[in-house]
Amino acid sequence: MPPPPPPRRPDGPVRTALLRTARKAAASPVFARLAPPVLPRLDRLLHRLTGGRAQIARWAVPSLMLTTTGQRSGAPRSAPVACLPERERTPRTFLVAGSNFGREKHPAWTGNLLAHPDAVANHRGTDIPVRGVLLTGEEREEAWRRLNAMWPYASYASRSGREPRVFRLVPRDP
Repeated sequence: MPPPPPPRRPDGPVRTALLRTARKAAASPVFARLAPPVLPRLDRLLHRLTGGRAQIARWAVPSLMLTTTGQRSGAPRSAPVACLPERERTPRTFLVAGSNFGREKHPAWTGNLLAHPDAVANHRGTDIPVRGVLLTGEEREEAWRRLNAMWPYASYASRSGREPRVFRLVPRDP
């Protein structure tokens, strides 16, 4: 018997109100303290149990599971990452920001991408071989503006005191 489909996201005004509440909560220092030890672990578990079809964060923001190569260990490392699919690009790419919930240090996956840019993005249950390209200058500023329109990354940046790394995940040949 196939697994049940993931729960439907609410539509219209209910969804708008839920997203507004989620964004406000995500910008709070309490969220920054409580979420990091819990949400990524739950997301990885749900992703594994549903074959990549579901993630906790996906109800609020587009997400993917990014598998990078550990910069020191060389072992595969998976992390749930909020993303902005760039549907206007062909092939479709994803923008991702290393916000790390507004914590002091960059998330490990960003260091892994800098050391080993080839990775795998699992988006809605489909594995996509990608290359992580670190954005700088005007290209980064435009991506940062678009990412902030989706989620309160600026609050994370001000709380952390660092500039989050922004990457474009570009599909590559397998």
